[in-house]
Amino acid sequence: MISTRQLRYFVEIAECGSFSAAAERLFVAQSALSRQIKELESHLQTPLFERTSRLPRLTAAGKAFFPRARTLLTELHKASEHATQVGHGQLGTLRLSHSSTVPMSGRLLGAISTYLEHCPGANMDIVKLSSEAQLEELAQGRLDIGLLRLPVLRQREGVQIIPLFNEPLLLAVPPQHPLALDPPPRGIDLADLKQQAFISIPHPQRGGLSYLSAELCMRQGFFPKAARVVSRKTTQLQLIQAGFGIALLPQSMRDIAPANIHFLPLADPDCQSTVALACRQQPTPLVAQFIETFRSAL
Repeated sequence: MISTRQLRYFVEIAECGSFSAAAERLFVAQSALSRQIKELESHLQTPLFERTSRLPRLTAAGKAFFPRARTLLTELHKASEHATQVGHGQLGTLRLSHSSTVPMSGRLLGAISTYLEHCPGANMDIVKLSSEAQLEELAQGRLDIGLLRLPVLRQREGVQIIPLFNEPLLLAVPPQHPLALDPPPRGIDLADLKQQAFISIPHPQRGGLSYLSAELCMRQGFFPKAARVVSRKTTQLQLIQAGFGIALLPQSMRDIAPANIHFLPLADPDCQSTVALACRQQPTPLVAQFIETFRSAL
């Protein structure tokens, strides 16, 4: 069987024009070089070089063999690099999803940009899914990374959740809301929102931001009053703008909100929301590389 060493030696001699120059470039003894070429010729059952008193010249068989041998070595090098990059998580397409309350803006986009700069061989396919759908897709192997808001009510086997960072919750109100026209100087007390209509009400079997908002309100002794039109998606921004009600939203959602929605600080500094990353318990090298770079960038 022809070895890659024999191919490399043959190509080097053909390119250098002499055995001695090739041996010098390859850092091998000329006798070892000659022995490998003789074995190659024996395997092919034809001479590849004309041995002359001056410099070796390629035979007709050698001239036919040379471009294919060089192509084989080039492809082998590419295949080796490809395998190494895949094994180190530097090559491939990463399937990422985010919930509607984790907008692709600000620090998240910055961290994704850092990752793509660090891994030029990687690509990303980004979609928007609810937290529950993300966990199901991860469990089924149809998704690589999920970005969601805690809490998660129903965990999936084989999926891990890694908290990334906290951000303050703000009260989002319509343009002509009384609190927008005359906001309290020390922030909004949740207890004062008991009679307000909330456009985001939790689903009994779903966690995330709406669940957290309701939990914070219940700590103040009331369950948020539902507006006549409710939503747990980014549609809630349009509902607030249209005056249907208010909502507790993370600070990052200001990046994608209409300009005339007012975001007011809350008096309680503990009103925070946690963004988390979800992935398989045993991530692939591509996913592991993303997590390492992404968390470091954040």
